[in-house]
Amino acid sequence: MTGKTDTRLERLFFFGRPFAPLYGFLMAYRSNLYHRGICKQRKLEVPVISVGNLLLGGTGKTPLVHYIANLLQRHHKKPAILSRGYKGSATAGINVVSNSTDILLNATEAGDEPCLLAEKLPGIPVITGKKRFTTGRFAIDSLGVDTLILDDGFQHLALKRDLDLVLFSTRKLLGNGRVLPGGDLREPLSSLKRAHAFIISGTDASEDGKVNEFISFLGSLYPEKPIFTCTYEPEKMLVRISNGKNDTISPADACKVALYGFCGIAGPESFKKTLEITGIKLTGFQTFADHHVYSAENIQSLLHKAKKSGADGLITTEKDLVKLRNIYPFGFPLLALPVQLRFDENFDRFLVNHIAQI
Repeated sequence: MTGKTDTRLERLFFFGRPFAPLYGFLMAYRSNLYHRGICKQRKLEVPVISVGNLLLGGTGKTPLVHYIANLLQRHHKKPAILSRGYKGSATAGINVVSNSTDILLNATEAGDEPCLLAEKLPGIPVITGKKRFTTGRFAIDSLGVDTLILDDGFQHLALKRDLDLVLFSTRKLLGNGRVLPGGDLREPLSSLKRAHAFIISGTDASEDGKVNEFISFLGSLYPEKPIFTCTYEPEKMLVRISNGKNDTISPADACKVALYGFCGIAGPESFKKTLEITGIKLTGFQTFADHHVYSAENIQSLLHKAKKSGADGLITTEKDLVKLRNIYPFGFPLLALPVQLRFDENFDRFLVNHIAQI
């Protein structure tokens, strides 16, 4: 499935390459209109942190939003998360996924990422809607929050932000270096001047050379902007659903059984690598497109392949699990491996100090 998606993208980039300069010009022109005040940015009275990227696909935005929300909560802030609710069926101007005490929308209604954040962050409101000023205004007035986090907010210029964080994935960095429709970039490189800091996610020792070269490149363009790196690591316990019951299982116990892996995320190979590093015994692995909506046929096919391969259960990502809770036949165990970001203390200090100065 992912291979077919990659082939389609390659064809798009090939045929779209002649139009890439025009698209890049239009995106730069749009950004300049906001910069000059011709298009107005609206401002809210609380700090606004944007988490975004320049590249198509996954760079770790959702784990970073989760990390920042936890960090702010530990420092006695009351954050809310604002998302556009990609692929969610709830299309009102304001869709409350979580009001900080109850989860009100499921993954079909809210989208997989907002629903996952709502599940993992009790006490923190999650709201979707196209206009972040509107959802932010609601969060402040109705839910009493004092900080806003924009999930995938770098291109959402209508709301003024106090901290713009731009993520790059070690897996792709700048892709082929061209803007849409000739490449992976959502905007030209010049848009990075809006950012306050850069984060490179998914680093490990095997990628040190490539990462250090990219850090030098970014540093030469924007020497005044800090650059941070972070790694993915499994959380202490895996989620398990079996016979209609939710519980947890330790990595050590999960490694004692054979499992068939699958996922529908932008970087499936990184998830597979994490499983292997954790010591999970995989009998097979299947990928789907990012944000894939699972059908009953998909599940039956996975069950058939897993049992045929000799697996004792299935294993996937938390993001996929939130879409499967209501349709999965629970007789065959289904596990999810939660992952988290690991920074050094410099990033925490940078973020907390920046917010304190606003």
